[in-house]
Amino acid sequence: MNAQIPNDTPHVSFLRSERNAAALLLVAAALGLVLANSPVGSALFDAKNAHVGFAGIGLDLSLGHWISDGLLAIFFFIVAVELKHELVAGSLNSPAKAIVPAIAALGGVIVPAGVFLIATIGSPYGDRWPIPTATDIAFALGVLAIFGRALPTRVRIFLLALAVLDDLVAILIIAVFFTTSLNLPALGGAAVAIVVFALLSRALARRRTTERGGQWMIVAAMIVVAIAAWYFMYQSGVHATIAGVALGLAMAGPPAARAAHALQPISNGLVLPLFAFAAALVAIPSVGIGQLTPAFWGILIALPVGKVVGITVAGVIANRTVGRNSPALLSLADLVMIGGLGGIGFTVSLLMNELAFAGLDEVVDEGTLAVLLGSAVSIVVAAVLVSRRSRAYGAADADADADAAGAASAASAASAASASTLPAGGGADRGGSNGTSGGMDGEGTKGDASDGAASGASRAGNVNE
Repeated sequence: MNAQIPNDTPHVSFLRSERNAAALLLVAAALGLVLANSPVGSALFDAKNAHVGFAGIGLDLSLGHWISDGLLAIFFFIVAVELKHELVAGSLNSPAKAIVPAIAALGGVIVPAGVFLIATIGSPYGDRWPIPTATDIAFALGVLAIFGRALPTRVRIFLLALAVLDDLVAILIIAVFFTTSLNLPALGGAAVAIVVFALLSRALARRRTTERGGQWMIVAAMIVVAIAAWYFMYQSGVHATIAGVALGLAMAGPPAARAAHALQPISNGLVLPLFAFAAALVAIPSVGIGQLTPAFWGILIALPVGKVVGITVAGVIANRTVGRNSPALLSLADLVMIGGLGGIGFTVSLLMNELAFAGLDEVVDEGTLAVLLGSAVSIVVAAVLVSRRSRAYGAADADADADAAGAASAASAASAASASTLPAGGGADRGGSNGTSGGMDGEGTKGDASDGAASGASRAGNVNE
């Protein structure tokens, strides 16, 4: 589609905001936890577990599964479109740009998994290590937007690259580790549907703006094929959200960008809050601290601690080895801050918790509480770290502006003094002298301004120390 993206209404703009999306997610999770432990809790549990669907075609799902397996595929579709854009034309489109965030993301997966494995030694829960390895992009960027307004663009780009790579790892983990018995004919049906979807998207990309009728026919066909791809993926034994990932990666660029743009308010305003609410419907277990399973402690420690340590250490190693000339080079303080943001697991960690502890209701509840508490600790830690770095960058920018203003003022004063001391003489001589003086003064001003800018850049660079 070549038509211009229409202007958003105020309500839609509100839902596109990273800050508002993070706030809605947090409110939904808190509301779910509170209501689950209130007099209406039992009714909500019954509603979540109520089966709705079409048993004749194998779609007899609970309402909770319709949310986590169905609606959440929309979120993963948007993630996949963003991932493809970053790999093709964004912050990951070359090895030099991707190497440092990739290594930092790998550290942010390995160390939390290791912390969980250590915490669960001797228990039957060690194979649930993927739960604390994911980072919630929406929440992390929301915290960055709220508390980090003075941070430079390169910090946001690094976080986005790291979070996208982190989500890629999470997608692979879901596809590989949480796949039940594989139904190859159904998987083949999903593959065929995805190929047809890709071809239709390319036909859509070639349509001119004047061919409205043809466009909408293709869009309608794509929606039907996308639903078929999701259905076959669900029947194959692979988690159904992977269909959203595959469709996002297969779709042609321009239509994919428009589709993600159109779906983002739905994802931020409905899909993610609804999933957070349903996942947080947990009755707080009335057990003592000593009776909590090792899995609870593994998740609770791995998210805020494992992520910070893993991302920071791996980022420093990458900086000092393969990333010396990388445009993604960040300071130690910035890496620690991004590590704090990385500990906000939330959406994907909650999904992995449901998948990992399927059938173990009490442990699922403990895991959900651990994800919520670990993410809450990470939110607080990240808010403090981001605020401090933002103030440091803001102070450096203010100093740079002051230096530049001082340099300009000094140059102006020097120019005025030079003009007032010119000797009296013939008109031609005065004109020539003034012309020469003006040229020299102009160059002098440029030099002073350059010195001021260099001083400001030096101060900004010192923030990274």
